[in-house]
Amino acid sequence: MGTVNTIKPTLLVWDAVALIVGVVIGAGIFETPSLVAGNASNSTMALLTWLLGGGVSIVGALCYAELATTYPHPGGNYYYLQRAFGNSIAFLFAWARLAVIQTGSIVLLAFVFGDYASQLWRLGTYSASIYAAVAIALLTGLNILGVRLGKWTQNWLAAAQVLGLLLLIFFGLALATPAATTTAPATTSSGNFGLAMVFVLLTYGGWNEAAFISAELHNVQKNMLRSLLWSIGMITTIYLLVNIAFLRGLGLAGMAESEALAAQLMRQAVGEPGAIFISLLVVVTTLCSTNATIFTGARTNYALGRDFSLFRFLGQWKTQGSTPAAALLVQGVIAILLVLLGTITRNGFETMVDYTAPVFWFFFLLTGVSLFVLRRRDREIIRPFRVPLYPFVPLLFCVFCAYMLQSSLAYTGVGALVGVAVLLAGVPLLVITRMMRDSSIRRE
Repeated sequence: MGTVNTIKPTLLVWDAVALIVGVVIGAGIFETPSLVAGNASNSTMALLTWLLGGGVSIVGALCYAELATTYPHPGGNYYYLQRAFGNSIAFLFAWARLAVIQTGSIVLLAFVFGDYASQLWRLGTYSASIYAAVAIALLTGLNILGVRLGKWTQNWLAAAQVLGLLLLIFFGLALATPAATTTAPATTSSGNFGLAMVFVLLTYGGWNEAAFISAELHNVQKNMLRSLLWSIGMITTIYLLVNIAFLRGLGLAGMAESEALAAQLMRQAVGEPGAIFISLLVVVTTLCSTNATIFTGARTNYALGRDFSLFRFLGQWKTQGSTPAAALLVQGVIAILLVLLGTITRNGFETMVDYTAPVFWFFFLLTGVSLFVLRRRDREIIRPFRVPLYPFVPLLFCVFCAYMLQSSLAYTGVGALVGVAVLLAGVPLLVITRMMRDSSIRRE
C-alpha cells in the first residue's frame, strides 16, 4: 500500500521537532536518573551513559531518516516491516502498538500526570485515576477535532516543557548547594551497565515516532533528517545538563537514594515553592508527552485499518481536520480501559518498563533489519537520503537493539511475560483476518 492520497502535508520542521521532543522528554527524566545513578560506578560513567544514549539515538535516526524519506507513510515502522517481511509481522507490530507499546505509554504518562496533579489539587481517593482518564479524553478529543489544533497544543506544551527544564537546570547549577563528595555505590559489572542503559534509552525512547508523521511533513525528503537531528541534539543537551545539575546538588550517592530527585533539588535551591514548581513542570511535561503519544499512536492504528478487514473501522481519515478520527477514538477508549485496570493493578514506573521494553526492542531490531532487506529488494527506488557508511551504521544500530532486547529480558520479570503474552494474543486475530480475506476472495 502506498502513501494515502487524502493525507496532506500540514507539519513543518518545528511542528515535527515539538512532537519528537514532546514524546521523548516525558516522565522518564524525573524518574530514571536515580536508577541510572544506582547502577553507575562513578559520576563520569553516569554522564557517559546519557551521552551514549544520545549517540545511539543519532545512529538510529540516520537509519530512520532513510526509511522515512524513501517510504513516507502514516504507518511508519508498520509500513517498513510490511514491505520487508510481509503482512503477518506488520500486523503483529500494529497489534503490539495498539495493545502494549503505545497505549501502555499513554497510560503510564497519564498516571504520572495524575500523581503530580493530585499534589496540587486532590480529587479524592481515586484522584490520580480521575486526572489520568480526563487527560486522555480531553487530549484525544482535541486531536479528533483536527491536526491543526492538536499540533498547536503540542507546540505550546513543548515550549513550556523545555522552558521549565531549563529553569530546573538553572536553579540546580546556580542556586543549589553543591553536594559533599561521596563514594558512589560500587557497581561495576557489565550487567549493571546494561541495566543503566535500559533506563537511559527508555528515557530517550520516542524519537522514532517521527516515522509516523512522514506522510504529513512538508518536504519530507529534507525535513525528516533535520527534524530528527535537531530534536535529538536538543534532547541530549537537556538530559546532560539536567544530570549535571542533579550531580552538583545531590551527588551520585544522593541521586541513587532519592525517590524524588527534582523535588529534592528544588527544595534545596529555593525551598518549598520549588517543590510546587516541580509539580507544575511534571504536569506540563506529562501532558505534552501524552498528547504527542496520542497523536502518533493513532497513525499506526489507521494503517492497520487500511490493510486488514477485521480492523477496517480504524482506517478512516477525517478529511475535515485531516486526522484519523476513528483510530484516535479507539486508542483513547483502550487507554481509558487500561486506566480502570491500572486503578486496581498498577505497580508503578518500573512495572511498565517490564511490560513494554522487550516488545519495543524486538520490533525496533526488526525495523533496523528491514533497512538491509529493503536496500536489497528495492534497488530501483530513489532514496532521497542514504545512511552514511552503510552497512556499518545500520549494523551498529541492530547490535545495540539486540543488546537492549537481551538486557530488557534479563532485567525484567513478570511484566515482560505479560507484555509478550499480549503480543502473542495477536496471533489468533491474525488467523481470523486471513480467514476473512480468504472468504472474501472465494466470494469474488
